[in-house]
Amino acid sequence: MKERAWLGRTELLVGAEKLEKLINAHVLIVGMGGVGSFAAEFIARSGIGKMTIIDGDVVDPTNRNRQLPALATTHGLGKATLMGERLLQINPELELNVIKEFVHPERVADLLSCQPSYFIDAIDSITPKLTFLKTAYALGIPMVSSMGAGAKLDPTRLRVADISQTYNCPFAQQVRKQLKMAGIYKGIKTVFSPEAPIKESLMLTDGKNFKKSAYGTISYLPAAFGGVVASVAIRDIMNT
Repeated sequence: MKERAWLGRTELLVGAEKLEKLINAHVLIVGMGGVGSFAAEFIARSGIGKMTIIDGDVVDPTNRNRQLPALATTHGLGKATLMGERLLQINPELELNVIKEFVHPERVADLLSCQPSYFIDAIDSITPKLTFLKTAYALGIPMVSSMGAGAKLDPTRLRVADISQTYNCPFAQQVRKQLKMAGIYKGIKTVFSPEAPIKESLMLTDGKNFKKSAYGTISYLPAAFGGVVASVAIRDIMNT
């Protein structure tokens, strides 16, 4: 019998029945960066019984301003590995699958074939993100997708809305456009910020891993995104 005393405060809030739903759920999270790492931690602390986390990146010094696994002592270490160790320290009984790879589009269907209870998209590269969203949509997997957390400063502006209702987010605009080309106009839940982006913070990157540009970020904004994303997943699972 699993030890559940550490979840006493959660059970006090949501009740035994909804806690049991969390314990029996499997959440798949792709991306262990600023949004995904915090989302993964909040998911683990909710009592979710099974998690799959996917990320092929390693910690870079520039990650330290916003990413949970990024410390001065972890430069060059795999984000998925670091987060896996942390999640098991939170809940040693967690059934955890750690996949340490950059996801190429041809791998997406296989990775989603496990039919998780819920899919959290915290990917910041457009091609893998779109492939995951389109595949999960076709499979009918419940999901929430994080839009752009860069170039924003005000965490009180975050909203949960269908992809068709997003605005003032260049990343969401790209996602909407590509989804429409695939015949998907709505039906994907997102977390986004309508705050006007600070366009001067844009920089170009080397184009590796399907990412050609990035915006400046502040410590708390990706974490706030992660918290809202996790809350959507947790509440959806409890209310199914």
